[in-house]
Amino acid sequence: MLHELLLALVGYTGDLIIDEREHHKSLGICLSPNAPISEQRSFKLASDISFIDPSERDLIEKLITLGFYYRELDRFATKSRNLSWIRAADVSPLDRASELSNPKSGKPSVYRRAIANGLVEILSVYKSAVLQLEQKLLSETMPILATVTQALNKFFVILPPLYELILEIERDDIRGGQLLNLLHKRCHCGVPELQACIQRLLWHGHQVLYNQLSSWMIYGILQDQHGEFFIRRQEDRDVEYGSSILDTSEKLAHLSTVDTSLTDWHLGFHIFLDMLPEYIHMRVAESILFAGKAIRVLRNPSPAIQFQDALSNQQTKKGSQKFHGSAVGVPFQKEAFLDVKTIGEELLPQSVADKIETMLLDLKESSEFHKRSFECSVDSIRAIAASHLWQLVVVRADLNGHLKALKDYFLLAKGDFFQCFLEESRQLMRLPPRQSTAEADLMVPFQLAAIKTIGEEDKYFSRVSLLMPSFGITVKSSQRDLPKTKAYTDGSSETSVGGWDGIALEYSVDWPLQLFFTQEVLSKYRRIFQYLLRLKRTQMELEKSWASVMHQEHTYFAKHRKDQMNCSISQPPQQCFRPMWRVREHMAFLIRNLQFYIQVDVIESQWNVLQSHIQDSHDFTELVGFHQEYLSALISQSFLDIGSVSRILDSIMTLCLQFCWNIEHQESSQNTSELERITEEFNKKSNSLYTILRSSRLAGSQRAPFLRRFLLRMNFNSFFEATARGVLNVVRPRPSLPVLNQQ
Repeated sequence: MLHELLLALVGYTGDLIIDEREHHKSLGICLSPNAPISEQRSFKLASDISFIDPSERDLIEKLITLGFYYRELDRFATKSRNLSWIRAADVSPLDRASELSNPKSGKPSVYRRAIANGLVEILSVYKSAVLQLEQKLLSETMPILATVTQALNKFFVILPPLYELILEIERDDIRGGQLLNLLHKRCHCGVPELQACIQRLLWHGHQVLYNQLSSWMIYGILQDQHGEFFIRRQEDRDVEYGSSILDTSEKLAHLSTVDTSLTDWHLGFHIFLDMLPEYIHMRVAESILFAGKAIRVLRNPSPAIQFQDALSNQQTKKGSQKFHGSAVGVPFQKEAFLDVKTIGEELLPQSVADKIETMLLDLKESSEFHKRSFECSVDSIRAIAASHLWQLVVVRADLNGHLKALKDYFLLAKGDFFQCFLEESRQLMRLPPRQSTAEADLMVPFQLAAIKTIGEEDKYFSRVSLLMPSFGITVKSSQRDLPKTKAYTDGSSETSVGGWDGIALEYSVDWPLQLFFTQEVLSKYRRIFQYLLRLKRTQMELEKSWASVMHQEHTYFAKHRKDQMNCSISQPPQQCFRPMWRVREHMAFLIRNLQFYIQVDVIESQWNVLQSHIQDSHDFTELVGFHQEYLSALISQSFLDIGSVSRILDSIMTLCLQFCWNIEHQESSQNTSELERITEEFNKKSNSLYTILRSSRLAGSQRAPFLRRFLLRMNFNSFFEATARGVLNVVRPRPSLPVLNQQ
């Protein structure tokens, strides 16, 4: 009887102590899996035993429940520690996708295996206690049940909760980060013995987590065969959200043709929230994701970077000689692409990798998980990765030079170049653009302007190219958010005014600057460029119209000097339009002040802020944030994100261009009414613009800190304010325009 009891305590039943579950199965009776735990405990004394008192029977049946718990926990541990799945370690993409789409397919789990190792440790303590109990009982002349109860009593608060734990794990198929989250919650209990056991299980689970973190944050390798880490590849998400396996394979095949590091950075990985433990903050998870991606970039540099380094050295030796791809010989290319691994070691020295490994090893060896220490270590690793990525992008790839080039060409800082370009293309832009040759037509004045104004020392101009995306020429996905070109239907002249508004620039960016200058960033630059170019074109047309008409008047007076000396009563054709020059001056005044405000108060001030940030910061993520703030400030302070103001400005520029066209082509009295309409509409729009800009929502906020200067320059004599209030109106009474055919 004594040995039957001891064997039952380690999970083996016999004739006296039976397993009711197996007995019922032999009779064809199945217990419900959702039955209460008290009913699932199937170790019972045989019903035909009559020589045991009822009190002793109750005590023995209570004791042998420990044997049932031991057997179930041992079964779970044996099942989870089964290593047969290692033979199939090299799973195919189809099997991988099948596992992800069917999470309850019984796939193995390294986290469960780690928890099983912890259970084996706990069960070994229990088994040792049973062996010691056996030695003690054999040494006694009269063994009593009280000795058994006293030796095993502490396990009644440990084994039942652990059994409930494995039931929940198996029932809900809990794995990975979810399993860590469950154990972390179970740690908060009032039983010290049970708390110590669950903390030990959690420690084993964290060993797997730290191994995955080490692989990710030291080598940039995602070691997660069964989808249990909270960082996943993007194709895993595609499978989860129903994308077909074939489509995913085609996507991977397509992405493999481009730079792998660039694809990984923007599209390769994401945080899988279902596997993120609740005690790891989202900010910390994002730092882990960034650090791993940065390490991947640093350890796997593009072969082009060494080519660029060698090219830079060659350019330095040759002085200001421009580089063209055809001028580089094959031996030079081979030499440039030889040792990418050496470049990777330079970007991330082994001493830095050892430092990261030491941080993670200290966390791994700690007996308990300390949230503060964990977050501090992750922040330190993220800072190291960000610093080395900053060194790569800012110093090695000359980020500031490219930022200056974008400012020169996309923000029109090279005013002489764009002034020359607009003058060279002025006659072309007076005609409607042709869909088939619009871009090619623009390339001629573009290249002429470059020859006249761009020096050979400008190594960035070769990266700039001209586009006409509104006509479907070289359109890229990033340009889908560009403002649509406004079409006019009032005549061919108006079509020529608005048909060229789609002119855009493209900037060629090499690795690793593509990590910084994303397509979204470049699309914002294009949006600002289109706005500024249209503003400059409007300002130039207003100046050219004045010069053109004055030239016509001087020619007329020189030709008819004798008639004027003979007191001829004929009136110069342009003199009848002189009341409109006040309107032209109002237009030029508004456009000049708006252009000065954007170029000086907005762009230059924000550029200085960005430069100070670049000098003070040595963190890549901080630089990305500063640059995003820079672009957002340019867009918001230029009113491009306020629909009402943006529409008014578009209308004002359109009216100015229409005015210039009409004032230079006065051939009949029909122009008189058209000019009056344009004048009236311009005054309405300009008054509306001033009213909106001087509102407390804009002028009184921090959105545009220099807006008050702009308003002061516009309203220096209170003219706009008086006009906006209706005290003075430049249109009513309308200027008296004589009929042209009067003699």
